[in-house]
Amino acid sequence: MAEAGTDWLRLDKFLVFARFCKTRSVAEALVGKGAVRINRQPTDKPHAKLRPGDVLTLALPQGVKVVEVVLLPEKRGSAPLAQSCYREIG
Repeated sequence: MAEAGTDWLRLDKFLVFARFCKTRSVAEALVGKGAVRINRQPTDKPHAKLRPGDVLTLALPQGVKVVEVVLLPEKRGSAPLAQSCYREIG
């Protein structure tokens, strides 16, 4: 579902498209303060590449979420579409 010819999506775009953040600037701030891990590795790079199968740990205001990336969305869609892009692990 990502751009043709790519098998990855920027972390900040995924956070917006999957509805964890409302805007890319909010996503960038979340990543910048160290609230996101990819496959248990801390990242402060909003441009980090996400691929299906990657596991995200998100320290959100509502609590910590651990999700596995299932699909790479092309755009921000409805809530059910966004939820189909990841699987909650814990």
